[in-house]
Order: sequence, then C-alpha cells, then structure tokens
Amino acid sequence: MPSHSNQKKINFISLGCAKNLVDSEKLMGSLKASGYNVVFESPDRDCEIVIVNTCGFIQDAKEESVDAILQNAELKKKGLIKKLIVMGCLSERYKNELKSEIKEIDAVFGVNDFESINTYLNAKAFHSSIQRTITTLPHYAYLKIAEGCNRTCAFCIIPQIRGKHISFPIEKVLEEARFLAENGVKELMIIAQDTTYYGMDIYKKRSLAALLKELTKIDGIEWIRLHYTYPAAFPTDVMKLIANEPKMCKYIDIPLQHISDRVLKSMNRGIDKKKTFQLIEKIRKTISNVNIRTSFIVGYPTETERDFMELYTFVETMKFDRVGVFKYSHEENTPAFNLKDKISQKIKDKRYNMLMELQQRISFEKNKSKIGQIMNVLIDTNNNDGSYIGRTSFDSPEVDNEVLITSRKALKAGCFYHVKIVDADIYTLYGNI
Repeated sequence: MPSHSNQKKINFISLGCAKNLVDSEKLMGSLKASGYNVVFESPDRDCEIVIVNTCGFIQDAKEESVDAILQNAELKKKGLIKKLIVMGCLSERYKNELKSEIKEIDAVFGVNDFESINTYLNAKAFHSSIQRTITTLPHYAYLKIAEGCNRTCAFCIIPQIRGKHISFPIEKVLEEARFLAENGVKELMIIAQDTTYYGMDIYKKRSLAALLKELTKIDGIEWIRLHYTYPAAFPTDVMKLIANEPKMCKYIDIPLQHISDRVLKSMNRGIDKKKTFQLIEKIRKTISNVNIRTSFIVGYPTETERDFMELYTFVETMKFDRVGVFKYSHEENTPAFNLKDKISQKIKDKRYNMLMELQQRISFEKNKSKIGQIMNVLIDTNNNDGSYIGRTSFDSPEVDNEVLITSRKALKAGCFYHVKIVDADIYTLYGNI
C-alpha cells in the first residue's frame, strides 16, 4: 500500500474516559502503520482529516462531543479540512441523528468499528494492539483488559452502547503490556468497565488477580494501579495481591455511587449499606495504608433529603482519600429513565457542592498529615523553573493529587525520587528532594 504521509494528515480528537483514549491510541497506531501522518488533538489547521472519538455517557459528555463535532464541521465549511469522521459512544447511540443533522460529517462509526474505519480510509487491516500510539506522558499508560459490561445499573447506558462484558485473553493483555514496557512505560493503569469481572466469560471464574500477578513479572513496570472495580462480590484475592505485591499500588478505585439502601436498590447496584461498610473495613484491614478513590451520584430520581444526608454522613465518617461527585444525568433507554427526574438542578447543585466541600476538608486534613514524611514520587513534568510536578503511588494522573517539588539538581520525568513533604493544601503536596 502506498504511503499517505505526504498527502494526508489525520488529527485525532479523543473525548470521554480512559477506555475511549485506549481505543483512540490503538486506531492511531494502526493508521500510522498504514503510512498516515497521525497527530493527537493538534491545534494546527493543516490536517486533511479529523476523527472525533466521542463520549455519550451523560449529558455533559454528549454536549462536549457535539461541540467538538460542530467546531470541526465549521472548519470543513471553510475548506480547512476535507473529511470529518465521527466514531465512538455518541455515534453508536445517535448514528442516524448525527448523519441527518450535521451534514458536514462524512462518515459515522460506532464503538469497536476499527476495521470499518481502516477500510473507509483505505488503510491496512486493523489487527495488532501493539501498533498503539501512546498519547499520555511516555512513562504511563492505560491498559484495557475487557470491553463492555454485564452489570445492569439503573442509571448507566454503557451496556447498551458497549455490549456485554468481553475479557481479553491474558496472553493478549500481557503482549500489549510488554510492548508498553519496552517503549518506556513504567506505570500501568488497569481499566475496563468492571475490572473485577475479568475472566468470568472466558475462564468461568474471576481471574483479575491471576492477570495482575503476571503483569507484575514484566521488567520495566514499576507501578500497577487498579481502576473501575465494582463493590459487589469484590474478589478477596485481589486485595491480598495488592497488600503483598510491591509493584501493586496501594490504591483502589471503587465507585460506590451511594449508601442509602433505598437508593442502592433502585440503582440496582447489587450491594447494600451493611455490605458496603463491611467491604471498606475488609479492604482497609487487608491492605495497610491503602488509598481508596470512590465516586457518588447526587440527585438520583428517588434520592430524598434524608438519603442525601445519609450519604453525607457516610463520606464524613469513612474519610475516603479521593472522592468524585456526579450530578445525576437522566439518560434515555436506561432503567432509571422510567423514574421521573423530579429533583431540580438547583438541589442537585447544592448537594454536589456540599459533598465536594466536605471532601475538600477531608483531603486537606489527610494531606496535612503527610507533612514531614519522605515519599517515593514519580516525576511527570518539568516546569522549567526549578520546580517539577510528580505523583505518589497513591495518585492516578489527572484525577488525583499532585506533588509540587523544588530541586536544585535537575530531575528527569519518568524517574522516581524520594521527596520530603514540607507543606500541603487541598489537592497538592509540596516537597523537596
């Protein structure tokens, strides 16, 4: 196949979650292997083709995706780009609407349509994940171990968009992880819609611990961080592995969504308040010094003021290390869509602000307690003013705390240093080498 590099430059725009980003990176790598000149979210106006990988999860994400499409539709009207391709979750969900309402779109593809996109662009067949192009900082990457989801959470549209849970075979995941390690990646973030369900379809048993154990054997990988775990039937062997394996970050991302039994039942989460308390207690007992990241939804249709205050008290009592809060988004074709979204935006905003302000106070107290400690820090960026931004093993990129470091000697991004914490605020630790 002739090279496209001199004629066709593709600008890739990826929106939404890290799982979407991995899809983008794999498709970018495949197109590069076919000779295309592929760039990522470039501000330059010299690209002939733009591909927008969209998110369709909640209203804010849908609006962001539509805005990105419309901005590039304007560029096409002005003749600054020749082709506009839309893919991903939003186009899986609203393919016909996008085609009919935005005439500048040349082609619309859903999720997992990589082969069709390559065919459309006259590129080589999409096949190998190790063609992947890393768009994050070079020393960390997301590793997706499964696609889709078998859960039936009432508020979530993902199973309808992405389909049933499909685990990727261990050997395929390891092949990709080795490729990442050989290309300088030192930190892996393990992701899927539900990582704890890994292996149930292809191995007929929960196999996340077995996969993680194999990943720890890969030379060059220093940190392995677990995201998107599901609280119901959380595997004990995973807790034990995190507790005992040095490469496993003492970090668990476990979205709980709520604590009121009534709301949890309506959400169809498969766990109640008592079992949630028992789970958190077991995690903290099994993994010393564990940091727990969780997230909650406020303003769910059946959430009363009493339910919210129960959630508020829960967060206040449990003192989680990291908390994300989302305002309920009423999504069509979800089970919860049949419930009337009676809670006003004003009340949703109020509950969101209350919970976030509470967590900020908790985060500040926890960060202050680290002053005087010496911590192992991975440097992410050099600010070119004698200061650097890094993270501890308790912090995932972009969503968690950072460490701002001053140093007389030059530090290297992607390397680990022992840092003494000298000050702290809500989301930042300050340290010296």
